[in-house]
Amino acid sequence: MGNAEGPTGAEAAGTGATGSRGGESSAAGIAHRVPDLGAMELLLAVARLGSLGRAARELGITQPAASSRIRSMERQLGVALVDRSPRGSRLTDAGALVTDWARRVVEAAEAFDAGAQALRDRRDSRLRVAASMTIAEYLLPGWLIALRAQRPDTAVSLLAGNSAAVAERLLAGEADLGFVEGLSVPAGLDSTVIAHDRLIVVTSPGHRWARRRAPLSAAELAATPLILREEGSGTRQVLDTALGGLARPLIELSSTTAVKASAVSGAGPAVLSELALGEELSAHRLVNIPLADVQLARSLRAVWPTGHRPTGPARDLLSLTRGV
Repeated sequence: MGNAEGPTGAEAAGTGATGSRGGESSAAGIAHRVPDLGAMELLLAVARLGSLGRAARELGITQPAASSRIRSMERQLGVALVDRSPRGSRLTDAGALVTDWARRVVEAAEAFDAGAQALRDRRDSRLRVAASMTIAEYLLPGWLIALRAQRPDTAVSLLAGNSAAVAERLLAGEADLGFVEGLSVPAGLDSTVIAHDRLIVVTSPGHRWARRRAPLSAAELAATPLILREEGSGTRQVLDTALGGLARPLIELSSTTAVKASAVSGAGPAVLSELALGEELSAHRLVNIPLADVQLARSLRAVWPTGHRPTGPARDLLSLTRGV
């Protein structure tokens, strides 16, 4: 008995002597010394059912796998836990004590899981999307209808603005996922390209450009006062960069719909996304003016704060955009 108790006392003394110095290594190694939850659940099932075979069936594993898991647990702890016989399986005294500890660990794990699920449910109950105007008006409605079919209980709010405003919303934590149209990704955001778009020059049928035979040059477009989106919009950024500068705007408006309506009224030429002009071009309310020497192409991107890949409803919405 003295020899048996000696090492235990020495170990206890050693643990106390190391104090905080040994605490870090103890915490780091606990996963290697404590059985995993699956093994604990198996031991609890054996205690409840009195049979290793019945416990294995309840947990959906084979009896050999269950036996191997119990033996591994016994080796890990250094004590026998289960006495096996033709009449069934019975816990040893040590096994009964370990089972009591295991029950508390499993109950704590179940409480942890329930809390984590509550956090996921709270996250999944809403989705805040920020999108630049063209995407908000012409692409997002279809994506959100498809998302509702997948997640009918998720409430979605949409904040529409220019690309600069979308970046501000995301960085301030006011949106879970954003969509922008500019040439570059705003600082502090990660992105993925979801579609490609083209800007085209349009006028009303009565404008003099509608009767011209030669394509419009980039220089002539740059020198002409246009109906434009406001500073900070992706459309304005692409146009300004491609032309190397713009004349003073004829009119400056904050939405694609407003720019389009002004062009239809004959106020002047405008440059807009091809996505936004299908109906007006088909009905001949606007005329596409060919460009000679410049391509106004751009990428549409989904964006999110750097290092925070979308999860839950935001991840599902992102996956729906891949079909564009």
